Amino acid sequence: MRRLLATFIACLSCQAWAAGADYQLTPLAIAEGVYSFVGELADFNPSNGGNIVNTGFIVGTEGVVVIDTGPSRRYGEQMRAAIARVTPKPIALVINTHHHPDHFLGNQAFADAPIGALAETGKGIASEGDAFAENLFRMTGDWMSGTEVKAPDQVLLAGPLKAGGRSLILLALKGHTDADLAVFDEDSATLFAGDLVFNLRAPTTPHANIAQWKDALRDLDRFMKDHRVRVLVPGHGPIARNALPIAWTRDWLTWLDKSLRESAAEGLDMNETLARPLPDAYRDIPVSGAEYRRSVGHLFPAAEANSLQHSN
Repeated sequence: MRRLLATFIACLSCQAWAAGADYQLTPLAIAEGVYSFVGELADFNPSNGGNIVNTGFIVGTEGVVVIDTGPSRRYGEQMRAAIARVTPKPIALVINTHHHPDHFLGNQAFADAPIGALAETGKGIASEGDAFAENLFRMTGDWMSGTEVKAPDQVLLAGPLKAGGRSLILLALKGHTDADLAVFDEDSATLFAGDLVFNLRAPTTPHANIAQWKDALRDLDRFMKDHRVRVLVPGHGPIARNALPIAWTRDWLTWLDKSLRESAAEGLDMNETLARPLPDAYRDIPVSGAEYRRSVGHLFPAAEANSLQHSN
């Protein structure tokens, strides 16, 4: 009875928190005319409403370019209000870097502006968006109230792009998902890397291809050097002024891939693989335990199948 009462009180508390639904979005100036909203180093939960993502915006001479719109309609609305406090200029373009829900479910708040993404990202949002929204409602509750999927209406291509009076370079890559877009602002030498790059927060892998992801990180590393990138905005984790988050993400993926391959080669099953301890270097990284468990579920069957194929 006490446990039921405690659960009921906790639910009421979550609903009361979500009733205000204030993400407390504060634009962080990271370069000339470039701002970011930095999310928590955490998993989705009813306290943060899904505010675990880094989004941002770039103010040009003619308008504003928005990079990702957050996990809910309310986030998008509050993001747009925060942008308006910085500049009265109109929204020139919204860019969704990929099709994971914390990066596009705020699109509703920008329905009057062009919303662009890679073609495969648009397809992913159309096919999986509703399921993503339902899952986030289960994890965060009433923060998601009124959120509906608003798909991109423009297909973006790799290469130079003028938007809002800013000169951008779009990089079409893959690995975290089938279509990962990185956005480089030439005027400020700022690179928005989306979820290709995590910084001191365990990467998510529901659509990952680790080999392709590591290739993309190699390309980003080269781009950082060739274009003298001064500011790197990862999809999750602290903003950096060097390429260390790229190396950090690559190291995690290398360890994860090696660990799963070794488990499969040793004949361990999924439960035994889940029970393996994390290395000391990753044990205290935010969400590392949960993301490792999810990654085993996502990636171990393929590692197991590959091991069986090579043993026959």
